[in-house]
Amino acid sequence: MLVSGAEILNKAHKEGYAVGAFNINNMEMLQAIFEAANSASSPIIVEASEGAIKYAGADMLYAMTKILSEKYPHIPVALHLDHGTTVESCIQAIRAGFTSVMIDASHDSFEENMAKTKRVVEIAHSVGVGVEAELGRLMGIEDNIEVSERDAVLVNVDEAEKFVKATGVDYLAPAIGTSHGAFKFKGEPKLDFQRLQDVKRVTDVPLVLHGASSIPQNVREEFENTGGDLKGSKGVPFEFLTEAIKGGINKVNTDTDLRIAFMSQVRKVANEKQSEFDLRKFFNPAKALVTSEIVKRMEVLGSAGKI
Repeated sequence: MLVSGAEILNKAHKEGYAVGAFNINNMEMLQAIFEAANSASSPIIVEASEGAIKYAGADMLYAMTKILSEKYPHIPVALHLDHGTTVESCIQAIRAGFTSVMIDASHDSFEENMAKTKRVVEIAHSVGVGVEAELGRLMGIEDNIEVSERDAVLVNVDEAEKFVKATGVDYLAPAIGTSHGAFKFKGEPKLDFQRLQDVKRVTDVPLVLHGASSIPQNVREEFENTGGDLKGSKGVPFEFLTEAIKGGINKVNTDTDLRIAFMSQVRKVANEKQSEFDLRKFFNPAKALVTSEIVKRMEVLGSAGKI
């Protein structure tokens, strides 16, 4: 059942768990997300970036999600625009049927970010769509980063309180030390959990963790055993996700892990069956591994069994 992202995340906020937000680019990835949700009895947030929309089309992504939501009517699902860079891109997603949008003006000034977010909130709330915004910059925390640099990158607690009150945003992504991709940390993984708790306390809204891929060992091995190279990659350990949820995170974005898992199986079939060209023989095992990894993530996040 397609619902607003706010409906899903307000429940998670109230009950103290997190919901996985899984990025899609194609039908197989979307099928894996729904099959995992059905297996784990978990709500889901399906995310599409502007790049995914350019690749597949907003209308197509909506149509596929709508069809699967009708196939699994017991699963609460939100279709979310991930990192919408302009007010216009958020409007386009809403018109296409998305039930949640992110306006990411985090690289603008605080005042500009606030103004753009408020505008999107006004538009989205008029049609029952939830809104996410971001404060701070996702760059990762290095062991030797100076305090002044660290404060310049991470979310400012006082600004977070002012931002949420002024904009009416439904959920907020505070930068606490993660970064996108498979190469998040130069030293040991480090997140600012105290800052997260402070933001939760002053905002009292669902919080979002971006750059949360973990690069699980089994996924890494599957990829590297087929000739892939992930040397130097470091993800967010599962125990960090658990700690972040205790600190107030209710939405955890996941993309990189799923891509690596998917491609590891495509490469495996390509290596083992070099005369194979039936796409289904490549995509079925890829989808199966992605489904398995999503179920594991739902169990870690605490969303399993919540429907």
